Amino acid sequence: MGGFFGVAAKTDCILDLFYGVDYHSHLGTRRGGMATFGKGGFHRAIHNIENSPFRTKFERDVEEMKGNIGIGCISDFEPQPLLIQSHLGSFAITTVGKINNLDALLNIVYENGHTHFQEMSGGQINATELVASLICKKETIVEGIRYVQEIIDGSMTMLIMTNEGIYAARDRYGRTPLMVGKKEDAYCVSFESFAYMSMGYSDYKELGPAEIVYITPESVEVVSEAKKDMKICSFLWVYYGYPTSSYEGVNVEEMRYKCGSMLAKRDKGTIEPDVVAGVPDSGIAHAIGYANESGYRYARPFIKYTPTWSRSFMPTNQAQREKVARMKLIPVPSLIEDKRLLLIDDSIVRGTQLRETTEFLYNSGAKEVHVRPACPPLLYGCKYLNFSRSKSELDLITRRIILEREGENAEKVLDEYADPNSDRYAAMLEGVRKQQNFTTLRYHRLDDLIASIGLEPCKLCTYCFDGKE
Repeated sequence: MGGFFGVAAKTDCILDLFYGVDYHSHLGTRRGGMATFGKGGFHRAIHNIENSPFRTKFERDVEEMKGNIGIGCISDFEPQPLLIQSHLGSFAITTVGKINNLDALLNIVYENGHTHFQEMSGGQINATELVASLICKKETIVEGIRYVQEIIDGSMTMLIMTNEGIYAARDRYGRTPLMVGKKEDAYCVSFESFAYMSMGYSDYKELGPAEIVYITPESVEVVSEAKKDMKICSFLWVYYGYPTSSYEGVNVEEMRYKCGSMLAKRDKGTIEPDVVAGVPDSGIAHAIGYANESGYRYARPFIKYTPTWSRSFMPTNQAQREKVARMKLIPVPSLIEDKRLLLIDDSIVRGTQLRETTEFLYNSGAKEVHVRPACPPLLYGCKYLNFSRSKSELDLITRRIILEREGENAEKVLDEYADPNSDRYAAMLEGVRKQQNFTTLRYHRLDDLIASIGLEPCKLCTYCFDGKE
């Protein structure tokens, strides 16, 4: 995934920038970066944060960097921000999004005289560099941003810092959020709305789909109006959004309580667990909502060890991730032995980690393990955001089971597998349940998920659940 933060202040902004970016550390663990502009011109620092937190890696840079304008990011992929020199002047750029038509866009820039890009490990180019080159094809930065919004298949939200201010642009369909905060001597712009609250900022403006604003220390100017059509990612609330954040006026924590409550209403009269528990951290609020609605006891039969394993996405290597996932969770035997546990996780993707958690609970003496994912079955890989490391849709446990059942016919009947009232959906759930060794399994329904969020269905992206764009 990824997240970013920017500041335009009348005084030095480095500390606000540093802490604002650090507050996005839950969105990625590969690269961190900051760029500033001050009396000495542009300055930039980028570090690998795979083995240590952002704050640790950038403490020395904070002492050395100066400036009243700055942008920074946490990135799970390419190094950024980038410093660009062009006919539009010098600027820094950072992005969050995903490009599906990268080869086609590369052909466009090559055909029009662009000769090369810096190649990253694995033969890929830096997507943020490609975005910068597309922007520079136009006569102004605003025209260039609009061009990128129209031409990219996927999504692209960005910050562009000049020597006078910051252009902030939300992606065309508002799939990711973008908020502006204000205090007496500064404005900031942030992916996460909570990131600026502790630094004295208050909410000033939430950008609409495709909206572009220009932020200086003195003002926020709308330079391109928002569009009406929105498809904000529903998974923001389910999983990777931070509990204290709100998107489109809907708080993440509160939504998760509603989600758990609706799961409990669907379960009413079917099971009697001794303990309701959430897989930390994103499943906890869902579990609290379930417990409050059902009246069954909420408890924490296992605790995440946070002093050294604090970040949810580390590390990038899958085998190591699975090992770390096991090491993070420490059991409380007295809350597990001979107990019927109802476990709520945010989702089931590959199924590997949850299967191991289930086995760990059985080995710790659990009598039953009932599982209630807080979202519908994931049937499609996300086309718009890089929130999953899956390289193929067959990484999804649901798609593997469907392929086993349907063979070459699998792609033709996915709509039936997305329908919670169909026989094929029931068969898929039973396949997942058996493979994962759950006592029972019931997913959150898509209609209930939408109701939990509370926005109009047409404003939400639910592609990973139903394949509808």
